[in-house]
Amino acid sequence: MSGAVGIVHPGRLAGGDAAGVRPSPSSSVALSGPVLYWMHREHRCRDNWGLLHALDLASRAGVPVAVVYGLAPVFLGACIRQFGFLLRGLEETARALEAASIPFILLREAPDTAVPEYARAIGAACIVTDFDSLRLKRHWLAAVRDAAPCPVIEVDSRNVVPCRVVSAKREYAARTIRPKIHRLLDEYLDDFPVLPVPAVPWPHAVPRVDWEALRGSLGVDRSVPEVPSPFGPEAGETAAHAVLDAFLNARILRYGKRNDPTVAALSGLSPYLHFGMLSSQRAVLETLDRSRRATASGMAIPAEAREVFLEELVVRRELADNFCLHEPAYDSCDAFPEWALKTLDKHRDDPRPFLYGQEALEAGQTHDPLWNAAQTEMRLTGTMHGYLRMYWAKKILEWSVSPEEAMRCAVYLNDRYFLDGREANGYTGVAWAMGGVHDRPWKERPIFGMIRYMNLAGARRKFDVGRYVTRVEETEGLMRMQGLL
Repeated sequence: MSGAVGIVHPGRLAGGDAAGVRPSPSSSVALSGPVLYWMHREHRCRDNWGLLHALDLASRAGVPVAVVYGLAPVFLGACIRQFGFLLRGLEETARALEAASIPFILLREAPDTAVPEYARAIGAACIVTDFDSLRLKRHWLAAVRDAAPCPVIEVDSRNVVPCRVVSAKREYAARTIRPKIHRLLDEYLDDFPVLPVPAVPWPHAVPRVDWEALRGSLGVDRSVPEVPSPFGPEAGETAAHAVLDAFLNARILRYGKRNDPTVAALSGLSPYLHFGMLSSQRAVLETLDRSRRATASGMAIPAEAREVFLEELVVRRELADNFCLHEPAYDSCDAFPEWALKTLDKHRDDPRPFLYGQEALEAGQTHDPLWNAAQTEMRLTGTMHGYLRMYWAKKILEWSVSPEEAMRCAVYLNDRYFLDGREANGYTGVAWAMGGVHDRPWKERPIFGMIRYMNLAGARRKFDVGRYVTRVEETEGLMRMQGLL
């Protein structure tokens, strides 16, 4: 890899005040203490540039290395549904790390205080950590930077092309960020090296984690339960790779029908990408490799399906991180472009034929059978079809007393029920649907103004709405029969 620092491209390493981290130590600087990889976004052992960089630093300095994790008791409205999924995946990752002779140290305190305290206690020489664009994570990183006794390095293992490298400003739309990403793809789209085994044993205690007891004793909101199989995805790296394989082997062939919720065409990767149980870069590499091999065998993946999937996996996801990194108010109406604010304000007092408060929306009790089914699916399974997520958000705007109330309610439901909520993609999607972020003005209508409009009649022209509603009703019935509701 041209210009690489060790095994990680220097563009993945963030430093200086703008990054909220201390500059990366030079490869010529001798580290006299252990290296810590503070895991908080990339919950995986495989294909993890941050972990690889920590291992590389430790190897060159001849010092021990460990993974440390601070388990925050509260995180942006997450319930046991999200914490349970996280911990089940983290348990698998901890076992994989142990098999690779890499200690995993779980700290049952918020990382902004627990990580620097632990680093000080063991005399750490360096902390390597994950990039994240959300405000809370930026606060954590700043707090660790200020309190840590050693340099802190942020590594972007979330994006194929690191977010800070792509652009230093908030991009207007996909069309403005796309050429910037494509120009750098060849430079960053490298395969991952084999995970090396640490040369120096870890000299400190590694407390055993009773994962079942931890999930049972965790003091989090349990009013939104975990989603059992087969109604929801299995957690962990192994499950993530299995879902990717299944998609590339079959469902991608139907990707042209991805806007039809009654067709099994979507990847199903969103929860795994959100929790960092799967690298988006690995998904890109596998897609390109499968496409080449399929072509050689005469069973080619349709070029359009491949290109659209990669556009969503790379450009759209990285646009979302760009938005949240450079727009502090990403989860409020303050993030909307000026034209959207003006048009929504102009129609603020338009009559609303239907008005629903948070309680009715949360329960899926509206006049719209499609919206109710989508909300019910989210409440039951923690997931919702991508096309319906757009419809879901736009109808909340239409049925709320103000854009501000609509945004507040949508963010609340997103964070509380979705497995992949509390994420740049989710916040950006709601801002797109309600406030024209990364979109353009459309035909002016009541309530929406020039915000893109969606309605039930349009959905019925695209797919069999009744079939989708029936499927959700059947899922709810099965869950009730099994005593899960």
